[in-house]
Amino acid sequence: MQAAGEKKGKSGAGAAAPRKPDKIFWKRMERHHDELRWLYMELYGNSSMFAELCDNLRRFYMERDEELKALDLARAADADWYKQNDMLGMMFYIDNFAGNMKGVESRLDYIEECNVNYIHLMPFLETPKGRSDGGYAVADFRKVQKELGSMEDLGSLASACHKRGIHVCMDFVMNHTSEEHEWAKKARQGDGEYMSRYFFFDNWEEPNKYEQTVPQVFPTTAPGNFTWLPDAGHFVMTTFYPYQWDLNYRNPRVFNEMMYNFLYLANRGIDIIRIDAVPYIWKELGTQCRNLPQVHTIVRMMRMISEIVCPSVLLLGEVVMEPEKVVPYFGSVEKPECHMLYNVTTMATTWHTVAARDVKLLRRQLDIVNALPKEYVFLNYLRCHDDIGWGLDYGTLMGEGIGERSHKKYLNDYFQGYAGESNSRGELYNADPVSGDARFCGTTASMCGVEKAGFEQDDAAMEKAVRLDLMLHAYMFMQSGIPVLYGGDEVGQVNDYSYKENPDKAADSRYLHRGAMNWELAKNRKDDGTVEGKIFQGLGQLEQIRKTEKAFVSNADTWTIDTWDASVLCIGRYFEGEKILGLFNFSEADKTAWINETDGEYVELLSGQEMRASGINIPGYGFFYLKKK
Repeated sequence: MQAAGEKKGKSGAGAAAPRKPDKIFWKRMERHHDELRWLYMELYGNSSMFAELCDNLRRFYMERDEELKALDLARAADADWYKQNDMLGMMFYIDNFAGNMKGVESRLDYIEECNVNYIHLMPFLETPKGRSDGGYAVADFRKVQKELGSMEDLGSLASACHKRGIHVCMDFVMNHTSEEHEWAKKARQGDGEYMSRYFFFDNWEEPNKYEQTVPQVFPTTAPGNFTWLPDAGHFVMTTFYPYQWDLNYRNPRVFNEMMYNFLYLANRGIDIIRIDAVPYIWKELGTQCRNLPQVHTIVRMMRMISEIVCPSVLLLGEVVMEPEKVVPYFGSVEKPECHMLYNVTTMATTWHTVAARDVKLLRRQLDIVNALPKEYVFLNYLRCHDDIGWGLDYGTLMGEGIGERSHKKYLNDYFQGYAGESNSRGELYNADPVSGDARFCGTTASMCGVEKAGFEQDDAAMEKAVRLDLMLHAYMFMQSGIPVLYGGDEVGQVNDYSYKENPDKAADSRYLHRGAMNWELAKNRKDDGTVEGKIFQGLGQLEQIRKTEKAFVSNADTWTIDTWDASVLCIGRYFEGEKILGLFNFSEADKTAWINETDGEYVELLSGQEMRASGINIPGYGFFYLKKK
């Protein structure tokens, strides 16, 4: 990691820089200074470290590219720029998608063809081979993995994206570093300055106290929250994997240096920074070390720091928790924290709905989200790089006589294809024989039945699988927030079992849905007689509707309507006089939605058919978008 003040930007940043370019910076600093200082001093009580932080905020502002500064001004003047109905994301691993960053740049035409204007580049910073956790064990925050390119390539890609109106997202892993990070190497050698940046203990007494209250993240594959280092004669805290050492944010040097890394990456042209594992950032003995108040202080300070230096940058929080623990990471309207959060529980509840053919729990979940302030923006997705953990509302399910353990087993059996007349294919991740808990891996298409139908060469089953796939995407587009596709889903890519042949990946079944993009099959996207063509063109239709109908903006009124059928979900959206109803059949059988909207005639947006919004027959796994005339 570079020391503060080491890098000189185009402006030759420093105290000698002319005052005029500072004007905007000082205005922003003035707006946030008092609260930032108050929070910093409350956490650290160290005025000299706060002064150093402020000096470096100015330095990073001065180093910021003029094009990025212009972007800052434009987006600051239009605070809702990311809440529009044309926002559509896609996430992918750079190597899987296009080999390297130059390859991604060469595929921007394809990304535009997908109607995507926001790409999430999965972790690409330097990480040790075989001990990378899919890139989340960072060895150097200022270095790109050699095989993926360089920081210059990242800047070039970001600039090319900006010219096309595409926003770039990356992961910022701030809870831990790799054991190969230079801080960790020095700490391992006994350097007290660097040991204090982690949690080191020379005996088991204190780690044992932590273990009494701190849950395990991976009880099967990485049990416990501490790792013994025989060469260093110490235990170190490792919440996730033994090679990922938790950073000690009680140390202001850790906070400052990580903020300098954050700003360095923002200055490479990144638009959206995904903060990984947000709830875990602050550790406190006698607690679960999750969701502590100090985490919110840190995220609030990050928000202010970005608004001072790079206000065009959005903070996206990864909070894989139940809704009541997720929502606080938005902060308040007056004192915001993250701009956007993942809608994790709705995603898991969606797949529960597919397996149960019952929309009751999903409707309840959507009602909770829809009741939140419109300023809160969720990222909605069907699948991502990670497994699916079945973190459902079991309180509600148990009220209906559905037990947590038995239901998790049913869901995992269903999606492996063992129960419930399922057509899904996939594998378990981190199965715990003691608790019976397990997570699930698989692509959207495989979970919808495309893999099974293709293997069995069953045309009728394939038609049904494609219909389910498109229905789920259509439903996702109707949710409040921003939809994100997982790279390959746009052409119905199925599970990739070749990971089992790679010794660096074989132990981690998440690589099942992290297969390389099949560009040969993707060529079929223009042929509507192929599976790829049907899914790609079907999604294209949905994306165009979402882009052109203003009721799809993030801050539209959104609600659910009772359909009097357990398998059919109805979502309404209303904005500036325009009303759209989405009807989604989560059963393979034909159903009737017993809605009765008496406010006039509607037109179905995909077919153009005029119809009344009452007593609507919907084919198995079918859907309708009805717009009031």
